[in-house]
Amino acid sequence: MEADKEACQDPRLELARKLFLLSAPEIPDIEKVQLKEDVIAAAREDDMAGPYEGWCHKFGWEIDHALLAKMRAKIDEEVRKLDEKIADAEENLGESEVRDALLAKALFFIRIGEKELTLEQLKITEAKTVAVGHKMDLVFHTLRLAFFFLDCDLISKNIEKAKSLFEEGGDWERKNRLKVYEGLYCMATRNFKKAAELFLDSISTFTTYELFSYETFVFYSVVTSIISLDRVALKQKVVDAPEVLTVIEKIPHLSDFLNAFYNCQYKTFFFAFSRLTEQVRLDRYLAPHFRYYMREVRKVVYAQFLESYKSVTMDAMAKAFGVSINFLDTELSRFIAEGKLNCKIDKVAGVLETNRPDAKNALYQSTIKQGDFLLNRIQKLSRVIDI
Repeated sequence: MEADKEACQDPRLELARKLFLLSAPEIPDIEKVQLKEDVIAAAREDDMAGPYEGWCHKFGWEIDHALLAKMRAKIDEEVRKLDEKIADAEENLGESEVRDALLAKALFFIRIGEKELTLEQLKITEAKTVAVGHKMDLVFHTLRLAFFFLDCDLISKNIEKAKSLFEEGGDWERKNRLKVYEGLYCMATRNFKKAAELFLDSISTFTTYELFSYETFVFYSVVTSIISLDRVALKQKVVDAPEVLTVIEKIPHLSDFLNAFYNCQYKTFFFAFSRLTEQVRLDRYLAPHFRYYMREVRKVVYAQFLESYKSVTMDAMAKAFGVSINFLDTELSRFIAEGKLNCKIDKVAGVLETNRPDAKNALYQSTIKQGDFLLNRIQKLSRVIDI
């Protein structure tokens, strides 16, 4: 059963992952040789003439002109056959057959990696589509195409389009799938809080195997939740979640990363964190935010440690994290200067003193300020009325 689910993963998105790794400087040249062979094999199998030519220019590969000509000839022949089927359906068959023939042409353009032709054909197919469910399926086709090219504008527009369609109707299965698509978009655009919320809402109903495996889904859920949820929510929704517990041990270092963070085992956490960074760096959706994510994780874990103390020595904190005092001093100084940690460093005494903002006092001051503003407005209004 699990193998059948994995087989449903969109091959275009797996190809996009390999193309990303070909551009990653961390990948050894010997691995890139195999990646190149896989990419060219995929292009040959699906007649991806346009993308193949583009990849050759991008990566400096020599173009196989005979292969390119062969792929283009096969594309022309297939388009001719599809056009004949569309014409036959329009002349001799019903509207549903016409729609199916138009969709077949759109799916062919998706297969060969032609973005603009696909979007144009999907628009033509949508004009012949009546059922909301079928329209939603067209949106999902568009979203996967947009994720292949990482066209965030196209993703955003189609997520909004899907939400509008759901106002006309739509089943729960498609609604749950859309949450994962939107969560992936939010993560890819650095909205980790919204991504975590959407992923966790879908964790017990996940069926979106066309995007990624369930292990990858849990990985995304954990890494976004760590920097987005408070301790109570993290415990309830992630640490103790049965869906997470079933697969987390299969993902290298993720269990230590999550549990050491929650259990305040900071040395273990930092070790797991350092091992997990490679997975974040080599993920095509997370990689652009690698430095930001690393900072956010460190900020959250430092804040959690300092929450327990009014003051603590730098030496004690450095030992807890398994790092040097100089490293910790540099790290904390940067976060304090940016206003991300509420503490100050007494360099002479080698002590960290927390200065948490008093929420009640801040609320009191805000109420007084708003009250003064309201009284001034009332006085001005009373003078106008007197006149």
